[in-house]
Amino acid sequence: MFDTLMEIFTLVTGIAYIILEIRQKSLMWIVGVVTALAAMYMFFIQGLYASLALNAYYFAVSFWGLYQWRRDEAKLSAADTFPADARKEGSDVIHLNRMGWGTVAGCAAVFVAGCIVLHFVLGYLGDSMTDLDAAVAMMSAVATYMLSRSYLQQWLLWIVADALSAVLCATQGMWWMTALYVLYTASAAYGYVYWRRRGIYLEEPRPQDTAGTGAQISERRQ
Repeated sequence: MFDTLMEIFTLVTGIAYIILEIRQKSLMWIVGVVTALAAMYMFFIQGLYASLALNAYYFAVSFWGLYQWRRDEAKLSAADTFPADARKEGSDVIHLNRMGWGTVAGCAAVFVAGCIVLHFVLGYLGDSMTDLDAAVAMMSAVATYMLSRSYLQQWLLWIVADALSAVLCATQGMWWMTALYVLYTASAAYGYVYWRRRGIYLEEPRPQDTAGTGAQISERRQ
């Protein structure tokens, strides 16, 4: 009974988290701390150690992400080159940073190296879904870093990671968690569209320095 209640609690806080993430509200990181603690318990009792470690990572990175978003919000508020309505506190405008090719390469290298290491570590620990758990963990870890930096492309990683997480939870009979990750997958697709439409880039590097799936949202809206 307690385990079921914990799953439901994780579902409810997870829904709040994704809504705040789409709207890019800093409160998201605080909710994320609570959600991560609950998810850590759920994955521990299921023996999914990579997902457990991933949520421990979520817990830790939430504090750094909160700092990063607060700093970007301050930049947006202080810069007189942005429209006045975008600089108001509580504005629906999304602050974005451009993702350079060096960052893309670094994220890819971390993902591949992490998957290889986790394959052996999780196999040793007796993880019930070694390769899938490792891939989800590393993809989500990279996406969370990208989220903390307000990169638009993070939503594309979340679509894949959340869909795989839904499969992972379904194979373990964790139906409330499966429902949560299905919702996450749909929300990630919506989040990409929402950020693409409402985003304003905080800087304008040279075109050859950027990796772009994002729209040219940085044009100043009148």
